[in-house]
This record gives sequence, structure tokens and C-alpha cells, in this order.
Amino acid sequence: MSQFFAGKLVRLRALEPSDLDFIYEMENDPSLWSISNFTVPYSKAVLKSYIEGSMSDMFADRQLRLVICELSSDRPVGVIDVTDFEPMHARAEIGISLLREERGKGYATEALNLLCDYVFTFLHFKQLNAHILADNAESLNLLHRAGFVDCGLLKQWWRVGGEYLDMVLLQKIRPE
Repeated sequence: MSQFFAGKLVRLRALEPSDLDFIYEMENDPSLWSISNFTVPYSKAVLKSYIEGSMSDMFADRQLRLVICELSSDRPVGVIDVTDFEPMHARAEIGISLLREERGKGYATEALNLLCDYVFTFLHFKQLNAHILADNAESLNLLHRAGFVDCGLLKQWWRVGGEYLDMVLLQKIRPE
């Protein structure tokens, strides 16, 4: 297995057809909708089509979704995404989500570090960015530990319910 996709706690892998139920559970968790653009549940048919249609090639899909698996059991515990890929500018946005019961175990930290190493070392990205709600201390701390720095505050950027919330823009530039 490539050095980029396995650590001491987790490994990252492409989506498989057998991930349908897991992705269905993740995508249809309303508690995660406030950090995404989702507003309605996804059907299994839509998710199955997405899995089948994905090339798992960032250059073809302009995005990449990897499953975070616990290394010891190979059980899926979350997903990490690269989206809004801009090849001309060698940059993209990242997102990460873990099942609630899998948080606080170091999985997200290791998955994020593995992904950063892959995109900076192998794909030669110049930078990654992330948009995080200003009150999401857990995610902000995760990104700061991985070397992301705050580079802006988008006031009243994200609507959750009837309230507009501030969003922190973070970026990590490839180490030279």
C-alpha cells in the first residue's frame, strides 16, 4: 500500500460499492448538514450512482472522496474530501467528517496529515483551503494542528436555519 494512504491509525481508500450503507448513513445525518450544502436526504439510488460514476481520479472528477478506515479493523469511520479542484492554480478545498462515535481518537488528524502529504508531495498542489464555521472549535483546532492558518473571516457567510453565521477561511500552502 502506498505510503500516502496508510498511517498508524487509519488508511485512506477509494469508495467501493460496499460503502453504500456507510455513505448513506453519513450523508443523511442532519447534524452534518449545517457544515455542507445538503438540504435534503439522499436516496440510496443517487448515492449508488455517485459511487459507480466516480473515477476516483481528481483530474477527471475535479474532486476526490476517500474513505477513512480504522487500520486495525478496516472499518469505515469517516470520509475526507478534496473538492473545487483548480488544476491551473494547483489548489483545492478540503473537508472531513467522522462518525460521531469515532471522534477524538486521532483518526481525523492522521487522515488530514496523510491527505496533505499526498496532495503536496505526489500531486504537487500549491495550496489547500477550508471553510469552517467560526464556532466550530473542534474543526478549527484540527486544521491548525495540521498547519492550516486563518486567512480571512467571512461575516454572516453561512445560513443555518434562519441564522447567518461567520465562516473562517483557512489555507495551507505547500511547504517548500
